[in-house]
Amino acid sequence: MVLPSERRRPTIRDVAEVAGVSHGTVSRVINGGRWVSEEARAAVDEAIRTTGYTVSHAARALATGRASSVAFLLTEPQHLLFADPTFALLLRGATEALAQRDMTLVLLIAEHPSQYANIERYVRAGHVDGVLLISSHESNPLLAALTEAGVPTVCTGVPLGDRAHVPTVSVDEEGSAREMTRHLLAGGYERIAVITGPDDTPGGRYRLVGFREEMGDRFDPDLVEQDVYSSDAGAAAMTRLLERAPDIDAVFAASDVMAVGAIAALRKAGRRVPEDVAVAGFDDSGLAASTDPPLTTMRQPWSEISHRMVEVLLDVIGGGTGESVVLPTTLVARASA
Repeated sequence: MVLPSERRRPTIRDVAEVAGVSHGTVSRVINGGRWVSEEARAAVDEAIRTTGYTVSHAARALATGRASSVAFLLTEPQHLLFADPTFALLLRGATEALAQRDMTLVLLIAEHPSQYANIERYVRAGHVDGVLLISSHESNPLLAALTEAGVPTVCTGVPLGDRAHVPTVSVDEEGSAREMTRHLLAGGYERIAVITGPDDTPGGRYRLVGFREEMGDRFDPDLVEQDVYSSDAGAAAMTRLLERAPDIDAVFAASDVMAVGAIAALRKAGRRVPEDVAVAGFDDSGLAASTDPPLTTMRQPWSEISHRMVEVLLDVIGGGTGESVVLPTTLVARASA
């Protein structure tokens, strides 16, 4: 009798023997190769299940030249990974999508320019097969460096500048902002301010464009604030707006995190939400439903965004064209506006 501790790990040859095929056929099935009949593939899959065989990632890397891992690259301050729930949602979705494909996600954070070179060297060394770029700033050289090096890369949001050749998974930033602005106007609000993100990010720039276009002749540049995506920044921006224009009756914040800060600043100033000032956000990342009052916001399909990013990236890694994807948002009306 062989004790559990004495059992050896099943090998490719064990799988081949059970399946009744050559070990070369087993190797081709495991590594996604072609020229394998459906009958042989089914026999190998069943033999893998019955023997309990698991793939050696080191051996696969040697055979295929691939690492079977993908980088989740966040070019933002490290604390935002925990402070802004949007990043955690994308991280979770990407991890789930890759786990379904027996692949690993590697988290990389490049907060300072001094870290860019290390990240570039790591990725170019082949430790990962491709990069999910989760945030892109127009001034950040990492995206250009990765694409020039031929590293398969997919971005969330359409990166600014001449990056048309980089596949993206995004939402309609301008159209979504226009829809929320229409919602506020339809509610009878007239002095509507906007707090948006940095101008060198797609969300910061295009959500402001959508707001301005929908406001038309009613757009007032004095009712615009741009800052980083954080609660503190949203509060500071709201405070500045109230000082300049105390008659504001609504504000559209280009992220839920900023909207939470705006509500805190309004309360501090003695303003009620929504009785005195309505507040709307963007993301529906988990904060919105628990805010007091619950936040009206544009819902981004976070799980679909991350899963589609993985699909597009794997297509590029496999030699495909990596077609960009634009996903719809949904206006979720709650008590704040």
